[in-house]
Amino acid sequence: MALNSRNEESVVQCPVCSEKMESFEINPHLDHCLGVGASAGKEPGGEEEEEDADADADAECGDPGEPGCKKARWSPAPADGTQPGSRRVSAARSPAPSTRKQPGSGAQPASKHQAPSPVFALFQKTQRSPSLAAASPTGTDAPAPGCIAFTSAAPSQSVVLSEANQEERKKLVSLQQLEAKPLAEIMRPGALAELIGQSKVLGENTLLRTLLESHDIPSMILWGPPGCGKTSLANVIANNSKKQSNTRFVTLSATSANVNIVREVISQAQNERKLFKRKTILFFDEIHRFNKTQQDSFLPHVECGTITLIGATTENPSFQINAALLSRCRVIVLEKLSVEAVETILLRALSSLGISILRQDKEADSMDGSKESEVQISIEREAVRSIAYLCDGDARAALNGLHLAIQARIAEAKKPLSNNGQQNTPIKNIVIKETHIKEGLQRSHLLYDRAGEEHYNCISALHKTMRASDEKSALYWLARMLEGGEDPLYVARRLIRFASEDIGLADPLALTQAVSAYQGCHFIGMPECEVILAQCVVYLARAPKSTEIYMAYGAVKESVRNHKGPLPSVPLHLRNAPTKLMKDLGYGKGYKYPANNV
Repeated sequence: MALNSRNEESVVQCPVCSEKMESFEINPHLDHCLGVGASAGKEPGGEEEEEDADADADAECGDPGEPGCKKARWSPAPADGTQPGSRRVSAARSPAPSTRKQPGSGAQPASKHQAPSPVFALFQKTQRSPSLAAASPTGTDAPAPGCIAFTSAAPSQSVVLSEANQEERKKLVSLQQLEAKPLAEIMRPGALAELIGQSKVLGENTLLRTLLESHDIPSMILWGPPGCGKTSLANVIANNSKKQSNTRFVTLSATSANVNIVREVISQAQNERKLFKRKTILFFDEIHRFNKTQQDSFLPHVECGTITLIGATTENPSFQINAALLSRCRVIVLEKLSVEAVETILLRALSSLGISILRQDKEADSMDGSKESEVQISIEREAVRSIAYLCDGDARAALNGLHLAIQARIAEAKKPLSNNGQQNTPIKNIVIKETHIKEGLQRSHLLYDRAGEEHYNCISALHKTMRASDEKSALYWLARMLEGGEDPLYVARRLIRFASEDIGLADPLALTQAVSAYQGCHFIGMPECEVILAQCVVYLARAPKSTEIYMAYGAVKESVRNHKGPLPSVPLHLRNAPTKLMKDLGYGKGYKYPANNV
């Protein structure tokens, strides 16, 4: 019993012809069923080899009436140009009759070239598209070398893609990418020539451009406002480092990394340098979010060259970066992008998406070369210019605003029903107008941080324009601060200081006006208190100016601070004498009250 059960366990069934055999015979049998041995041992180009292979397959397969009996087989490369290694079923050859007998029945004819068994779908690696079939020089479905594909007995229909269809296909792929990635990430530059708007730093014959082209990257701190190209410049350096076998590029962000992760990257950099002589470039985004103690972890490794540090920050490095780290890095100041630079970036994005730009002399529904069945997307030139003005020099905000407008118009075109419940007619021409842009970007993208660099820049501008009696400019900087989210009480406190420092005794009521403005802001808050601050700003800007008090007190303060030796004691006649002992010691003796001497 045990022997019989062991024999049954060692018997397996062929997945091709369903024949049962011992387990050690399955591998050679599969090679024989699939025709690997037959195709490897014979030269291509003969009818006899194919018929012999069919006969061998029929003999091995067994009964032709069983499912899976007839197989597509491996055929060598014939003289008609078919690639070797492809699975082929010929429909042109006339089937040879088979006289194999079934048990209990007579001889039945069997076609040698029936449709392949569904089991062969397991071995199919690639599917042929009609476009690839049309690309075949012989007009047949000829797979590439190493690919397994099945041919149909029916003639295939050739499909030729025209250049217009290919361009349409590229455009659809690009528009589909918008659903997975932001447009700003898709359009991120990959080469130095694609960076736009930083000609002062990356222009021809500049120091940084020369170093980047020679692949000699120094440690640097990239300082600039959001959307000016800090991360894009790091991406260009990363692409260049991939072309160099002796350089690796690592990207970290202070928003997600900690000191332990930095130490791990530095340890890997030490191993790469020691074992493979490869240098490591570490791009650390938002480096100002690391405090100065955490920034100390970079110091020794930047000093000895284990890593080349590229830090990116929107804050002033003088205040946010460790002084010792600043001395080991070069500060690169990236400026806010101009309107022309942002418009160029937008036009490049529209070109890559296949979106046309309408001229002023062209109607919105007239497209040159467009077919009636194709959906065309276009945008007005004024809409592009509006984005460039509203984004305030932030290329990321501009591209994301364009992305939002495109998605909104496409979603509106796909609506099956209109507002009144009627069926919408298909929209063939989608036009993005200036009103759509302003609807998505309702106000300008204000660059302001209540605790950052722009906070101090704006309050300094407000103070200096009031000092210059320029009330219009002062109102502008006040609006910049309040619309950016500044605390109105902070502005009111600064106005109180201005009333005493820059006006002083020239108009003593200025201080009263400023204190009243502070109290009014404290009582009613924003947004009602903004007009109170505006009134105070205009009053202080128009008031006569005098720095007499400010200068006098500054001189006395400097004299006290720079006095050499011990400070002189208070004279006895100026001292107060509230007790008899103090009077006996001479406190207040000889003091003459001025009112009694009038």
